[in-house]
This record gives sequence, structure tokens and C-alpha cells, in this order.
Amino acid sequence: MGYALITGASSGIGLELARIMAGAGHDLILVARRENVLQELKARWEQEFRIKVEVRAVDLSVPGQTQALHEYCRTQGFTVDCLVNNAGYGDYGKFAADKLDIYRNMVQLNVMALTELTALFVSDMKQRKFGKILNVGSIAAFQPGPGFSVYAATKAYVMHFTEALNYELRGTGVSATTLSPGVTETGFVARANMGEAAIAHYGAMPAAQVAAAGYEAMVKGKLNVVTGWKNRLLAFGSKTMPSREILLRISALLLRNTTTKQA
Repeated sequence: MGYALITGASSGIGLELARIMAGAGHDLILVARRENVLQELKARWEQEFRIKVEVRAVDLSVPGQTQALHEYCRTQGFTVDCLVNNAGYGDYGKFAADKLDIYRNMVQLNVMALTELTALFVSDMKQRKFGKILNVGSIAAFQPGPGFSVYAATKAYVMHFTEALNYELRGTGVSATTLSPGVTETGFVARANMGEAAIAHYGAMPAAQVAAAGYEAMVKGKLNVVTGWKNRLLAFGSKTMPSREILLRISALLLRNTTTKQA
């Protein structure tokens, strides 16, 4: 069994996915910005699970860091059999020109870093005729997101890209899976400043439960897994709406700011 490389591994869904994979006997390459947290996980899990844990404190939103990470794995002789692209974030609020730096950084991390890492590691996997890729998307991918427009668009990219890649990889021994969670008990809501969004109060799923569903889907090579019955209903409903206008209005209702008086 080769290494599993997990981005955004220091907290939330990434942390829980890493914990599950450690318990399954995978050696790990943990990637996140907070080296102190990664070092603590390394010390704890190497003792608890008797596995090898490598850590890389990297900001993947910086151009060139994905290539450097892949080159590091290559020069160290680490065979990556599982790639989990989990790193990403959102920003809640109306689209505005004064947020261009945020949007640029978000697209670089949510879209470009994920695409680059997938391209680099899937090439190695295809040569070995074995590999698993799990790209963490979002229920936001299934409809436009007023107040969450850029984030929802990045996750729509993740879903469409990963599903198309899944099809292209059939027969190669490599699979690509999308994990599409809804609101989850992580630091995402706080970082995205979406605590006042209506959907943030509809009940969050535990990160461990979301991660378990994602890991199972990845192992089985599934196309896409949506976690939670409410989220599955929303995803299914987005496909059956009689018009895009109705879908847009429902999405706007879910994402409305609960502190703002609605017209």
C-alpha cells in the first residue's frame, strides 16, 4: 500500500479523512499551512497507527507549490496511491470589486491547485495502473449561489472536472470521485463569514461522518457522493426544476442573509 496525500489535512473533513486512512493502514503525506498541527498529528498517529507520516507545510494558493510538492514526493521516492484534494475555502457576501484579491486566491486554491495536483499525480497513477482520487466539492456545485457566487462556481468546476475525469480514466485502474457535502461541522462557516446565511442554521453534519462517506465512495471508485438526505434532496431537486429562474430563487432563499430585511 502506497501513500495517501491529503491537502487541507490539519482540520475539518481533511483531518477526518486522514484519520480514517491512517486507521486503514495508509502511510500519509499531510499537507496544510500549519506545520505545528501537522507535526502533532505525525507524532500521535505514527505511534497510534504504526504508520509513516510525512508532513509538508505548504500554502497551495501560491503558484508553483503544487509542482514543488509533486517533485518532493518524486525525489523522496513516495508512491502516492491516493490523492485527496480537500484544501479550499469560501467567502460569503455580495460580489464586489474590493474582494478581487480574495477571489483570485480562492480560484487559485479551489480550482488551479486541485487541477494541477490531479494532473501531476494521475499521470503517475496511470503508469502504475492503480490509484484513487477524491476531490472535495460541495452541494453548492449543484446550483448558482447568490451571495456565494465565486465559491459555488469553483465547486461546480470541481464536480464537472472530476466527473469527466472519472469517465476518461475508466479501464486504467485509476478512479476519480467527487465528495459533495453540505454544511459541515468544520471551521468553514467561520472563515467564509457566512454565519448569518440561512443555510448555515439548517443543521451541520459531523465532519467524521462526511469523511467516512467520502472514503467509502473513493475506495469503490464512485462518481459522486452527496452526504445527508437533505443535501441529496437539494441535489436531486436542482436537476428537476422546471426553470433555472426557479432554481436561482430557491438558492437565493437558502443563502439569504438572515440579518438583512428581505424585500
